[in-house]
Amino acid sequence: MRIRIVDAFTDRPFAGNPAGVVLLDSGPFPGDDRLQRVAAEVNLSETAFAHPLPAGAEAGWALRWFTPVTEVNLCGHATLATAHVMHTTGTATGTVRFATLGGVLTTTAAPDGTVTLDFPTAPLTEADSGGEAGAALGAEVLAAYDTGENLGDLLVELADEKTVRTLAPDLAAVARLPHRGVIVTARAAEGNGTYDYVSRFFGPAVGIDEDPVTGSAHTALAPLWSARLGHQTLTGLQASARTGLVRTTLRGERTLLTGRAVTVVDGELLTGL
Repeated sequence: MRIRIVDAFTDRPFAGNPAGVVLLDSGPFPGDDRLQRVAAEVNLSETAFAHPLPAGAEAGWALRWFTPVTEVNLCGHATLATAHVMHTTGTATGTVRFATLGGVLTTTAAPDGTVTLDFPTAPLTEADSGGEAGAALGAEVLAAYDTGENLGDLLVELADEKTVRTLAPDLAAVARLPHRGVIVTARAAEGNGTYDYVSRFFGPAVGIDEDPVTGSAHTALAPLWSARLGHQTLTGLQASARTGLVRTTLRGERTLLTGRAVTVVDGELLTGL
């Protein structure tokens, strides 16, 4: 069985966020324990497993995502990686619908090589855990927001881009917060001309100390920064060591996430599923 590693939200190898992708034959998923073991072996932020659904189903494919330690409800970069593999191998063309724990999601490949994900916009509500988060992050929190059940993250606004880039959080303290992970963000420093806001994502509670580029987090970043900056379409830079760019377009209850991807490993899973 083939397994691929794809760098998502980047146009060059060894940047963006790597994801494992396994396209399965039709039929039910293998047991959860098998999927989890493969994801632990791949040991990336997420490994995606997809299989085709029968005609008449709500979507063309079923899709699940696993970190090295648990299954997650929503994942952007591994969805982009899956769509990239499907389009570059001729498995699918145009728009693909996926049935997931986060609802039915669509991906659309453009002639220029970009892929756009149609995801639910995260509902932001002001949170009162900014003080606790600030202590864990080691930085002053300007505002904090809960991001709803699908994400389960805390979104934290910090003073400026430099603060986001140089942040060195206490990961053990972050893991004790009552959230899947913590998204930190700030407006881009003036004059860069490439992106509008920056972010980082820390998820030690789900086995991800720092995620290189978190597509799903941008469903919360998009409504925050579109409201602040007055534009529906923006570009976010996730300022991890690998970095990656995500173009976000806010459409009410849906957010479009656009990026590129590069396949860097194409191999064989010898144990099978």
